[in-house]
Parts: sequence; C-alpha cells; structure tokens
Amino acid sequence: MEQRRFSRVNFQGKAHLETAAQSYPTEVLDISLKGALISVPVGWKPDVPGPLVLRVHLSDYPLDFSMQVSVAHQHNDVVGLHCDKIDLESAGHLKRLIELNLGDSQLLSRELSELSVDDQA
Repeated sequence: MEQRRFSRVNFQGKAHLETAAQSYPTEVLDISLKGALISVPVGWKPDVPGPLVLRVHLSDYPLDFSMQVSVAHQHNDVVGLHCDKIDLESAGHLKRLIELNLGDSQLLSRELSELSVDDQA
C-alpha cells in the first residue's frame, strides 16, 4: 500500500479544470500540498495535450487559487491530479486552507519543509 507524504484534507468545493482551449466545471473531493482528487468533469478527455490548470473557488471567501497539474490517475468517476507548479499567492491560500482543515500547524510545517526539499532535488 502506498505511503502518502502529504496530508490530504476533505474539501468539497467547486473548481474548473482548464486546458488551453476549454474550461471544465468539476468538484474537488480532497486536496493536499501536492495535488487534488476531483470528480471527472463532464465532457473532459484525459488525453488532452498540454498543461492543465486546476482553478479552485473558495465559496466562503471572495478568492480563487490555481495550480498547474498533471493527471496522476483516473478511476471510475474520480481523477487524481499532481501539482506540478503553483504561484506564491495561490500557495499561501492553499496552505491556509489546509492549515484550517488539518488543525495541526506543526504537521503542516513539516510537510512544507519536505515540499521544499523535493523541489531542490
């Protein structure tokens, strides 16, 4: 069984999976510092070439955040996305979202340290 290095938090939220040509509405099921699990967007085909962007809408706040992603896996009606790149502002929003849902700031700090080590490798 796979050992996860980054905590996933349940997050039910609206999002769009964007390609260079189209935007597909979807729902985020859970999220972590390294990716997200979403419901399969209607009409989306996993073999669409080019970069994908996941734009997450925070319904309780008037802001969105986005990350460049790639498909890690697809099973039945869910798609696992790997975060390839995220801008600093979006990373701050994601960090805060995870911090609020995780309830353990020390665990989040350790995961952020691991994330920076991964990026340097």
